[in-house]
Amino acid sequence: MSGVKITVERDRCIGAGQCVLNAPELFDQDDEGTVVVLEQPSPEQEPAARAAEHACPARVITLT
Repeated sequence: MSGVKITVERDRCIGAGQCVLNAPELFDQDDEGTVVVLEQPSPEQEPAARAAEHACPARVITLT
């Protein structure tokens, strides 16, 4: 696992799905369309996680 950790503000998610499009191995959406983190990124997945963070229109994804 990389040193990067994904956190999300599920209550602010608008269900745009850009996270899933950019990193389907890391993100999914529940039945209401709200973001769900499937796993924390490996070093190889970090670029996709960052792409998802930047693509989120509601800015609910944070990588630390």
